[in-house]
Amino acid sequence: MDFLLDPNIAYLILLGGIVLGLLAIITPGTGLLELGAFFCVVLAGYAIYNLSVNWWALILLALSVVPFLFAVRKPKREIYLGLSIFLLVIGSVFLFAVDGWKPAVNPLLAIVASGMTAAFLWVVVQKSVQAATARPSHDLESLIGRLGEARTAIHDDGSVYVNGELWSAKSESSIPAGSHIRVVRREGFILVVEKEKTEQV
Repeated sequence: MDFLLDPNIAYLILLGGIVLGLLAIITPGTGLLELGAFFCVVLAGYAIYNLSVNWWALILLALSVVPFLFAVRKPKREIYLGLSIFLLVIGSVFLFAVDGWKPAVNPLLAIVASGMTAAFLWVVVQKSVQAATARPSHDLESLIGRLGEARTAIHDDGSVYVNGELWSAKSESSIPAGSHIRVVRREGFILVVEKEKTEQV
């Protein structure tokens, strides 16, 4: 376990744990991210316990979670995300100390790792929030009122071709195959249809 007492290795493990933890906040419930974050934080905790640490930097690391939570839930998320990344980078680089305040981490390693982490979190959070707030690409409600064609005879069940796709369907009255239909409503993934009025006698 002595290799964990190298500030550069401890820094990378800690950074990895923080990134996994933040990703677990964005996509909760998988278990793998949480487990990976816990494992990394335990290893980094061992290093923090045995190495000289700037406690103010550790506080900055803890505080970086707060604006991150705002970044995934509030408007003006870029400001919160930028603040979170700034606190994360400063806190992690200065966490392990030499001569009381100087960072023990190799400056080149700190610049590269922090830059990559910041860019990764920026892109992932932006894309995750966009995906969470985007309108579904297949909005089933948009099918209501659409015209289509009965591919089979329809009553208690059947299939219709609507909006370029084949759907399960049912109707309150019998509709022969090949008839033009209109979607009245949906029940789950089953479309309730009626014969198009222009065809009704």
